[in-house]
Amino acid sequence: MERRRRVLSPDEAKLWREAMKGVTPFPQRLPTELLETAAPAMIARPSGRSSPLPPSPPPPPRPAVPPPTLDPSRSPGLDKRSRDRLKKGEMAIEGSLDLHGLTQDAAHTALWRFITGSAEQGRRCVLVITGKGNRDGIGVLRLQVPRWLNESTLRPLVLAFVGARPQHGGDGALYVLLKRRR
Repeated sequence: MERRRRVLSPDEAKLWREAMKGVTPFPQRLPTELLETAAPAMIARPSGRSSPLPPSPPPPPRPAVPPPTLDPSRSPGLDKRSRDRLKKGEMAIEGSLDLHGLTQDAAHTALWRFITGSAEQGRRCVLVITGKGNRDGIGVLRLQVPRWLNESTLRPLVLAFVGARPQHGGDGALYVLLKRRR
């Protein structure tokens, strides 16, 4: 379902431009001039329905150039003892996310919110359940989640990830170790 935005009145648009006059936009965002000219085409008509929760911000766009990657076989910056404890499932799991039944876009958004939220809450080790895929062991989310964890938006938060033990989902789940908050 597509969420529709409310159309600004001319007075509201003028007030918005006045309030944003001295603001510098983020590099990945459109400049204010482009937003002013594109706003009527980008903003849809209101649907008339109200939602009980305010809309949450979408995840940042996927980067074109991947950062240095982590993979389950090696974890730079993690000592051997911690790595072994993570691989054996001995670290306390402080949160989990089950992505079963989600589309790629919904799963990507859910993963981004979960990892960033967990990092903000100071969680250290979390479990991400992707599912094992079809009978051949090929799962779209199983392949995509490690790539998403390596994106420039999540990579700064993730220290390491490894496949989970059978009691936590085995090949269809990952232990994700988040960096400590400084």
